[in-house]
This record gives sequence, structure tokens and C-alpha cells, in this order.
Amino acid sequence: MKHNILLLTLCLCFSTYGQAKQEKDAVAFQETTLKVSENKRFLQYADGRPFFYLGDTAWELFHRLNREEADLYLQDRADKGFTVIQAVAIAELDGHKDPNPYGYLPLINYNPATPAVVEGEDNDYWDHVDYIINKANQLGLYVGLLPTWGRYWYDNIPENGNKPLFNMGNAKAYGFFLGQRYKDKQVIWIMGGDRVPENENQKNVIRAMAEGIKAGCENKQLVTFHPCGHTGSSQWFHNESWLDFNMRQNGHTDNYTRTYQKIFADYSLSPVKPVIDGEPLYEDHPIDFNAQLLGHSIAADIRKALYWDLFGGAFGHTYGNHAIWQMYDPEKKRYPINNPLMSWEEALDQPGAAQMQYGRLLMESRPFFSRVPAQDIIIPDQIKTFLPGEGRYRFVATKDANGSYAMIYAPVSRPFKVNMQAIKGEKVKAWWYNPRNGEAKSIGIFRNNLAERTFTPPHPGEDLDWVLVLDNAACKYPKPGKHYTDRAK
Repeated sequence: MKHNILLLTLCLCFSTYGQAKQEKDAVAFQETTLKVSENKRFLQYADGRPFFYLGDTAWELFHRLNREEADLYLQDRADKGFTVIQAVAIAELDGHKDPNPYGYLPLINYNPATPAVVEGEDNDYWDHVDYIINKANQLGLYVGLLPTWGRYWYDNIPENGNKPLFNMGNAKAYGFFLGQRYKDKQVIWIMGGDRVPENENQKNVIRAMAEGIKAGCENKQLVTFHPCGHTGSSQWFHNESWLDFNMRQNGHTDNYTRTYQKIFADYSLSPVKPVIDGEPLYEDHPIDFNAQLLGHSIAADIRKALYWDLFGGAFGHTYGNHAIWQMYDPEKKRYPINNPLMSWEEALDQPGAAQMQYGRLLMESRPFFSRVPAQDIIIPDQIKTFLPGEGRYRFVATKDANGSYAMIYAPVSRPFKVNMQAIKGEKVKAWWYNPRNGEAKSIGIFRNNLAERTFTPPHPGEDLDWVLVLDNAACKYPKPGKHYTDRAK
């Protein structure tokens, strides 16, 4: 009987993980569509393999970088394990009237119904967009493509008679143009652009653009909506058929309590839709836009946002750097927004960017589609603001719905108690995973005979973060962070 129970446990552990690993090992990155997973929580490739959305924010990519610069940027992000590049077709920083590096504008007479397309190759704005999307796809990167920044459907534009560029008619035509042009590319569509609708007319403009895109791409690609800070797409469009997954902008704060906890609120909505943070705190960004009082963010702040989001129910994560989103280059005399600390090329090697892949590696090393938020694993201290904590020091947890593993993110090195009933199996194997370098260290196998157990991070002090990984030992999972094979080399 005992042998049969062990065999059943092993089968349960490997039913999802083993199949996913075989598929990942057998199939390299392919040009394929993405879809929402069967349980409506994640994204996956058309053949069923899990897709981890690890985005980088490059809003001004099409507008400000030439092809050599774009090649450098995209290669770097592919090498660092990113899977999605978020960029804007009609860019925020006067992309409607300030030409790209080759002297081209995106529209004729500021009219979205008449994109500035010239027959032939390499002779208009959209040929440059084509080049960058093709290059990204060749490197195994999807493009999270915003048709326009929000100011062009929300703000009055002086060059357009002091009214928005977009209305319902031209929004749908423009959407169809884009959808048709890029229907066979690895593209995820992102409506919005740092604005939210304040009236029904603005909602209808967004709907029309999304409908145009869906028609143009023959409904083969996913669509979401990027809102302004501390809000989410669910507030306006959760029940819309065109919205395939929710996107939040949790914003440029280092405070869990203020905003990051809202990932779980979107996760809990009905009907169920996947959720992701499309714009958390950027590295090197003025915290809460108040550098004079709070200074600029560092890599530790960025890692917290990553694990707060993932363990709260997000299916992936987006990184950003304050210099890179605007492609700031002082030598080209581009005006800076909110005091970037360095050029975009220097910012490529900021530590937070490379550390994002360790979150992806960790998630991909365990059963993917069965991961759920599990805050009740952490046993609160008498002073709950100490543990699980609030503000900058919130501890968060996730687990396999079948109980084969659990993970707890500790943003500071404090001892904490875990509810061990969350882990199935007679024995538990424990690991400390280092979010700063992706290294995992085994801390032993022990009998799972206690209701709760205390764990103390490897190094004393409160300036280091860690992830505790607890596995049902019978599952024989690999070292956390291993078996990551989907990245294009």
C-alpha cells in the first residue's frame, strides 16, 4: 500500500512537469502564435509549451534608435533572457512630428487612417518598424506592440487642430492596417499607452482600434491594455471579448502595500483572465517621482517588484530602466525626462536587468501551469507588519496547487515560519535560491512531520533577499533555476 502511494505521488509530481520538460527539450523557439492557457491563468505556445512573459520596456525603440543601435539593444535583451520587448509605434516623445533617425514620420497629415507608406524597401517609417520587429523575432523575442501612446487618443494635439489624433473611424482603420501588416509576426498587442478612458467616446476609440487589429491579424494574436500608474485594465475592459489578459501599471513606487498587492485582486476576478504588471518601478527611476526626497531605485527594489508580482498571481513580469525606455543619449542632445542617470547604452548593464532572468529560471524549473498564490503559507508574527510585513518589506509566497512545491520570497534576511501542511509528501527537500545570481543551495531533506517550521536565510542582516524553495522530495525536482531551455541562443 505504501509503495502504491509513493508511486501515485511520483506520477502526480511528474504529470505536468515531466511532459513540459520533454516538450521544452525537444522543441527550440519556433515562430508560433500564443494563446491563453486552459486554466486562464498563463500564456502558452500554440503547441502547449508554457510561455514566460519577461518584458523589457523600450517605448522609444522605433522612434529613436537606428538599426545598428536596435541590433545592439535587441541582442543584449535576448542574451539576458527577455522574451518580450514593449515598444510604441507612434511614440510618446513627439513621435507624431519628430522624425525617426532616417527622417521618416509615421502618418500623413497626422491622420492615423493614412499611414505614411511608400512602395519599396527601406524608404518609410514602417519599413524601419518592420526591420526591428523582424530582428526581434529572429532573436526569439516577441514584440509587445503599442499602436500608439495614449496621448494621441486622450490629449488635444496642437498639430491636429487641438484635438486628439484618433477617433472611432480612423482608430479602426489604423488598427486594421497594423494587424494586417504584422499578422504573421511574433507580436502581442497592447492598447492604451499610459492613459485611461474618462468617457464613453474614449472607450469606443480603444474598442475600435482593438477591433481593427483583431480583424487585421485574423484574431491570431493576443491583445491587452496598458493603463496609467496604480491602475489596471480590468477597471474598464475586463469583460470585453478583445481583452485577452489584464495588464496593470503598478507604477514607480517601492511600496507593496500601496499597489503591488492589487495583482492578486485582478487574479481573483471573474471571469478569470491572466494578469501581468506591464510597468512596475523602473531601475534608476526617481521613486514615486520624488528623487529629492526618496532618491532613485536600485536593483533590490526591482527584484522585490518581480517576486511580489509573480507570487501574487502574475503570469510573467516586465522590467524597465529609466534611461532605456526613453533611449536617452546625451551626445545626441535628446531632452531627458525626469533626470536619467546615464545613457541607454550604459544602462544595458545595470544589475537589475540581468537579475530578472533568475525569476524566469526559477518559475520554469517547477510545474508551470499549476502555480497559485499562497500567502497563507507564511505564519504571521504577533506584529503582522513585521511578518509577513508591509511597505518595502513584504514577504510573499506561491505554491503548486497539487502541493508538490512552495516558494517564499523574503525581501530581507529575517527568520520566518512556514505552514508545512502546504507541502505534500513524507519528506521535504529545501533550497535557498539567490535572486541576485540565480544560484541555489540545498539545505537538506527532512521529515514533513511538523505543522510549522522556522527558516533563517543564509546570511545575517537585512539588506539581502532570498527565495526559500520547498519541494516534495519524492518529486525529485532539479535544482531551482535549472532546465531553462527555451531562450534563443
